[in-house]
Order: sequence, then structure tokens, then C-alpha cells
Amino acid sequence: MIELLIALIPLFKAVHIIALVIWCGGLITLPLMLAHHEPTDNADDYRRIRQATHQTYIFCVTPAAVTAVVVGTWLIFLRGVFEPWFYGKLFFVALMVFAHAWIGHIIVEVAETKGRKNIPEPIFSLLLILSLMAIILFLVLAKPDLSGIEFPEWLSETRGHQLPFETPKR
Repeated sequence: MIELLIALIPLFKAVHIIALVIWCGGLITLPLMLAHHEPTDNADDYRRIRQATHQTYIFCVTPAAVTAVVVGTWLIFLRGVFEPWFYGKLFFVALMVFAHAWIGHIIVEVAETKGRKNIPEPIFSLLLILSLMAIILFLVLAKPDLSGIEFPEWLSETRGHQLPFETPKR
């Protein structure tokens, strides 16, 4: 079974990258879609843009985010990547998940109240999201040496417990 999983690593990486492209593209697109919610729109236009924003978030961006995180988690264990740069990447991925949830919260607010109440300017959202993406991309591609950073003991040593599943050996 482990040999099959190791053989499927390129497929997992491809699925992970495709899901990331969709997720990141959605996180860029959704703030721009939210900016089009105008209080002066007639009821049909307002409903149409609200539904498009909601459906993009629910049926496209969120499944891509879940897929990227789940497949990425599988890759952590299949590849055995437990290095300092990787902990930084996980931190910034967690911030992307929070940004995703924040955008979802704004979408719900827009659906419940007509008007531009509490909708941030898209430039703020875009700068946040693009910064997170750039930092993650840098960490993944450059794999900088962060060995000088002190990590808690529980991150740098094994806990002496067997995982509930078998992991591949390098």
C-alpha cells in the first residue's frame, strides 16, 4: 500500500497545485466581486451579483481550499517534510485559511444586509492575500535555511508515539 502511495505522489502534487491555483484565484476574485455590490443596484442586479459571489465561494473556492489542504496534508506525511521553512509555510497557509473565512464572513454579511456596509475596499483584501501567496511561494521554492530560529521542543523532536498509520521511509 505504501509503495502505491509513493508512486502516486506526482498525482497528489498535481491535484494540490491545481486546487491551489483555483483557491488562490478565487481569493483574488472574490474581493473584486464584492466590490460590485452597490446599494444603488436594482433588486435583480443586486441578487444576481450576490448569488454569483455566494456560489463562487461555496461551489468553487471552498472545495478547492479543502482539497488543497487535505492533499497537502497527505503530502506532508508521504514526503516527510519536517523542516523549519515548512513550519513557516504552514503558518502562512493558516493565515490564508483565516483570510478565506473572513471573505466568507463578508459574503454572508452582504447577503443579509443590502448596501456596502462593512465591505472593505478590495485593495486591502488583495494586498493581504497576494502578500500571503508571495510569502508561501517564496518559502516553497527557496526553502530558506531557518535553522537559526528557535522552535519549541515539541516541533523539533519526536514524541515517541507511533502514528496510527504507516509512513514511508526514505
